[in-house]
Amino acid sequence: MGNVGLLFVGAVLFMNGLLLLGKVDARSGAVFNLFVGALQVLTPTYLIFTANDDPMKILAASGIYLFGFTYLYVGIGLLAGLDSTGVGYYSLFVAVVALGYSYANFRLLKDYPFGVIWLYWAYLWFLFFLLLGLKKDDLKIYTGWVTAIEGWVTGVIPAGLLLSGYWKHPTEIAIALAVFGVVVFAGLWPRTHRTPRPTSAAPRVGGAGAPT
Repeated sequence: MGNVGLLFVGAVLFMNGLLLLGKVDARSGAVFNLFVGALQVLTPTYLIFTANDDPMKILAASGIYLFGFTYLYVGIGLLAGLDSTGVGYYSLFVAVVALGYSYANFRLLKDYPFGVIWLYWAYLWFLFFLLLGLKKDDLKIYTGWVTAIEGWVTGVIPAGLLLSGYWKHPTEIAIALAVFGVVVFAGLWPRTHRTPRPTSAAPRVGGAGAPT
């Protein structure tokens, strides 16, 4: 069931990337965020209730709530025209907690590919914090591309491989994911990051810089 949810996480990240890039209308994107957000709250609830008090299963399912609440928050915020600061600072919380889930996947669950994938998510949600919380609008295009790419790399493709039984060779997958993330996201930076134009201060009358 979690793998089905992961598939739609990929879909909503792809849609939100297109939304940031100006390819999807905000209100229509909001509706899809609500659909996936509801799914990502119901799924971990079911998984936890059926985990038979297995702490590792509960740990694995608990992180899904981080994303479910993100998508519900985004969807409601877009429909209601709310300021994005709340989502931005919640994203900082998610980014920090995602580092803990990455460690748990590496150390406790021995799931190395998802250890790397949680690092992807930590990076992406930190970008959301910078863009939505701190209003770093020059990051919008870069964040849009990272979001859309992560939709496929951390959601759609892993879900497809897991659902079809082709999720094999975890160490090699983890290495490939790490190399791909560093190369692609570093390469995107100079192509998509917009340097803010400096604003010149108004000249002071009779002072330095005053027109002559």
